[in-house]
Amino acid sequence: MNSMDPIQKKLQEAQLGGLILASTRENVRMWLNPDLFEPWVLKSIAQLVEGEHWSELNDRFYKTLSFGTGGLRGRTVGNVVTDAEWEGKPASPPPPHPAVGSNCMNDFNVRRVTMGLVAYIRQAGPIGPKPHVIFAHDTRYFSRHFAELAARTVIELGGLARLFDSERSTPELSFAVRHQNADAGVVITASHNPPYDNGFKAYYADGAQVVEPHASGIIGKVHAVSIEDVCRKPAGVVENFQILPAEVDRAYKERLLSLVLEPEILKKESGRLKVVYSALHGTGAKMVPQVLEELGLELITVPEQMRPDGRFPTVQSPNPENAEALALSIQLADRERADVVLATDPDADRMGVAVRNEQGKMELLTGNQIGSLLGHYRLERFFEHGVLNDKNREHACLIKTVVTTDLQKSIAQKFHVAIPETLTGFKYIGAKLCHYEEKTLKESGVSWQEYRALSEPRKRELQLKHGCYYVFGGEESYGYSAADYCRDKDANAACVMFAELAAFAKSHGQTVIDYLNGIYAELGYYQEKLGQLVFEGADGAAKIQKILQSIQANPPKEILGLKVSRIQNYAKEDIRDMEGELLPKELLIFMELSNGARFAVRGSGTEPKIKYYMFAHEKPAAGKIFTKLELSAAKTRISSFLGSLWNTIEKDAHVRAEK
Repeated sequence: MNSMDPIQKKLQEAQLGGLILASTRENVRMWLNPDLFEPWVLKSIAQLVEGEHWSELNDRFYKTLSFGTGGLRGRTVGNVVTDAEWEGKPASPPPPHPAVGSNCMNDFNVRRVTMGLVAYIRQAGPIGPKPHVIFAHDTRYFSRHFAELAARTVIELGGLARLFDSERSTPELSFAVRHQNADAGVVITASHNPPYDNGFKAYYADGAQVVEPHASGIIGKVHAVSIEDVCRKPAGVVENFQILPAEVDRAYKERLLSLVLEPEILKKESGRLKVVYSALHGTGAKMVPQVLEELGLELITVPEQMRPDGRFPTVQSPNPENAEALALSIQLADRERADVVLATDPDADRMGVAVRNEQGKMELLTGNQIGSLLGHYRLERFFEHGVLNDKNREHACLIKTVVTTDLQKSIAQKFHVAIPETLTGFKYIGAKLCHYEEKTLKESGVSWQEYRALSEPRKRELQLKHGCYYVFGGEESYGYSAADYCRDKDANAACVMFAELAAFAKSHGQTVIDYLNGIYAELGYYQEKLGQLVFEGADGAAKIQKILQSIQANPPKEILGLKVSRIQNYAKEDIRDMEGELLPKELLIFMELSNGARFAVRGSGTEPKIKYYMFAHEKPAAGKIFTKLELSAAKTRISSFLGSLWNTIEKDAHVRAEK
């Protein structure tokens, strides 16, 4: 009798009893193969079955971790960690082995997705003689291990693999792909997810996350990789990967410094502006302090959070969107009487901010506020210095996602520049930048190799003449960038830009809040609210889909006594941006209310969440600006309305989930 037969029998009984899904049983069956998997893997599965951890088995095996349009993400430490994963010696996390399971982030899935990526590059035609992939990783559990494993897999398949010597940020990986003229790049990260998660984020030769047609092409190649291919041992000795030279760091830092518009302001205010910075145990510690200090700022770091640590021991979640994640930074800012707090997430693509208001208290800013401030400031200074003017403004733009504040539309209209909107996800902003680059190259006659080597001012000249100059862009979820040397959101760059904005405000006797209120007074008060419902595991995924399908089939007709006057379904309608480009289909539904407020609903692409985005605003009368009292009253009304709107939507969502 096969040693796995009793396990197979118990799995059959569990499926017949409704304790596990049929897909779970089938995926476990495929993994119970001693010819393919190591003994500790089989032992781990056996321990889960014998312990009757049915929910855990469902979560680990109900599907094979799918490569989406940007990569994959999943648990690398289970809710239940087996003795086999601990090697029989439980200690502090992480365990020696990542979680066993077809739906987990582990060696199997890392090799599988890497093999598919290399196969696609080879079919598409690599830039050089063989596929060239650059790898970076954050500070999470198994990140270095997965990065090295993926790099060795590329070499095993006849490619060239390069890897940073230690943790680096996601935006620097994006930069490095372009700087090194690689075919693709990968960063091992789960961004700001909880400690037990990790992921594989793929970038194409343009330095942006993969989008169509590459996304479908890579997905097809990944699906074609068999379980036998993944588990097959390499023949002979596999050469080691190359370590990227320090010159990449220096070149990236130079681009960050080039974002400063008025360096004299930073020098003038360097003795008065105090900035507190936290890396939240992540990769931002590699670059942010040295760049801000080089700019002459008085920088105070949060020592407990500057050390790389995948446990993220000082926060509940390493997410700079959350007030709790900035608590230590704000305490330090109060002790030091600092003006600004900046914090970056583990892979340094998102930045959170707190600033001192007119009452002397530290106030958290939303991602929409941060992006609006930076977009307005950069446009204002570019026009002030004559870089942008009436003759070339039609070749300049802001970019935002469809779920980002409409205040940025009003800012763009004020300066008479374009503001195309993309779907949610910075990969679509990256795709826009790729389109603008292609247009610039075509009309200027400059080769892409020459173009990438140009200084930022010289590239800007070409873009303003032949293409479109990207002044600033971002999304409400705390991601921002400016200039196209990096094709993803960049918290390192955001820290540089925000520090300059704060110095500018201080030089004019203002707080950052004063500067923001000036924008509101002129253009109107805009407020947004993000409501999120978490549904984890296989059951949770089913509930999310149930809610989304229910809203599609039976959308609300009235909310808070207000008629739903318009519904826009991005999955079914052909929707074009202001430049005429057709947006990809996505299950995103917008509903507009009769008072002009609106909200959108979508499932998160990276977390087990369903998200609701709510928008409302009030504008001053034509030709007027809000007085201080009028602005205060508008803030109170809008805040109260959005609170009521979310309460109603949340109740409706739970009803739909249980129907």
